[in-house]
Amino acid sequence: MNAAAPQPIELREGGVQDLPSVCRIMQAAFDPAFGEAWTQPQCMGMMALTGVWLLVASIDGRDCGFAMARAMLDEAELLLLATDPGAQGRGVGGALLRAVIAESRNRRATKLHLEVRQGNAAIRLYHRVGFEKAGERRGYYRGTNGQTFNALTLARALG
Repeated sequence: MNAAAPQPIELREGGVQDLPSVCRIMQAAFDPAFGEAWTQPQCMGMMALTGVWLLVASIDGRDCGFAMARAMLDEAELLLLATDPGAQGRGVGGALLRAVIAESRNRRATKLHLEVRQGNAAIRLYHRVGFEKAGERRGYYRGTNGQTFNALTLARALG
């Protein structure tokens, strides 16, 4: 018996109407112990800023990931990226990251930045697509128990 072919990942431009789905994915994907998830009002406030865009990934018609980024002048920043735990390991994060890189280039950015909690498994993905450590912010994330966690700043030239 043949295994079923994996369902294709569909990417689309998102908007404020997608924020309930984005927040659902973020709450499922981000461990609350690290204080990384944003609230819906925080996301809405960010989306109102010039240069911010949202990509939503779906498989079989169900939203399963998203990326929020912004571009200003010749630089871009990946603000958030998350994949629903049920869809992890299926290439959703990589597809979103490649799309953010492409859109950053379209917006004439020459460098893409992000920050990530030190120890986050996503760091492997970022390194695979060419991000390198640019700095560190000590105690940047504050967990629910008051413990702090360092953030790594990563950057990638877009050439």
